[in-house]
Amino acid sequence: MTVEPEMLPTAAGKLALRRPGSQGRSLRAWDAADELLIESAQAYAAPEHRVLIVDDNFGALTLALEPLKPDVLADSATLVAALRSNATDNGRAAPVPGNWATVGAGRYDLIVLRIPRQLGYLEYLLRWANSALRPGGQVLAGGMIKHLPDRCAATFERLVVTRQVLPARKKARVVVCAAGEATLAGWQGEWQGYKLAALPDPITALPAVFSRDRLDRGTALFLPQVQRLVAHLPPEARVLDLACGNGVVGVSVLAQRPDVAVTFTDVSSQAVLSARHNVQTFNPALAARFHHSDGVPADAGLFDLILLNPPFHEGGTVGDHIALRLFREASHHLGPAGRLLVVGNRHLGYHKTLKRYFPRVTQCAADPKFVVFEAQPAGRV
Repeated sequence: MTVEPEMLPTAAGKLALRRPGSQGRSLRAWDAADELLIESAQAYAAPEHRVLIVDDNFGALTLALEPLKPDVLADSATLVAALRSNATDNGRAAPVPGNWATVGAGRYDLIVLRIPRQLGYLEYLLRWANSALRPGGQVLAGGMIKHLPDRCAATFERLVVTRQVLPARKKARVVVCAAGEATLAGWQGEWQGYKLAALPDPITALPAVFSRDRLDRGTALFLPQVQRLVAHLPPEARVLDLACGNGVVGVSVLAQRPDVAVTFTDVSSQAVLSARHNVQTFNPALAARFHHSDGVPADAGLFDLILLNPPFHEGGTVGDHIALRLFREASHHLGPAGRLLVVGNRHLGYHKTLKRYFPRVTQCAADPKFVVFEAQPAGRV
């Protein structure tokens, strides 16, 4: 079902915006924090200013602030397709967002950023912004109050100079900041990780990565089942670590079977950078590829095994819509005897949704919170 765009009023006229992948659900492509950031940026920016937008969600900030000719930087690959679609709907040319793997050394007069939910990632952004601002430059940081991380105010106070906290509107908040002294240089919190008995070095990750400082319970249940299937793969098999996070699953595959080729893909550029870092730390000579992609890359080919711990939230939205899309994509990228191995929260009922694309679904392991399923497409044994 095609989702009809909703209209965002701006000073330059209305923008038609839709949220790709919402599949008929009434999910807007912007929120009140975007509205307040747009209004604030228009008030604070001068024609000669160099402007950067960080972590726009679906293109509302980028398209509304187009007259400022901003650069765009986003950790999430979802912005690429969303911005392309929404720019086309409004008769605009879509800029290509940068990410943390491609970010340059530019200096800016105004940085407009969405406040993330992860406190560590917020600290990363503010430390990075302190180095990226020109003398006299400012940061406009905004978010929905209910989504701000704990100790958010203390983090701003510690890292930047708060010039003004704008009045809250429609449960959104924007903070105006000048640069502080703290930068990423020498920050011990940039990389955090944990040790697994099966690996010689710790698995580490950047701040935007899920469960970067501990092995999450679902992955702990998942890894023995991964090991079981990997042991029976043919020589030089192709494995996809889909939504790879810090890459702990794919690195474990390579540790067990150095003859196989593993592709790592994640919607987060910091996750892909972290997975690459962990593979290179373990053994840079191993066959591994890395993609910053919202799902399975279209040209990825077929795999003998796809491993997936799907995210079940996107911003403030929780559900199985991301998993459903990834299940569908995985079903098109499995070889003749391919398998999909999935772990998920028990309450999400993946045994039902998997059967939309995989007639053969088997429960492999379970605990009170998580379940692991093995799935095969139709006609494959």
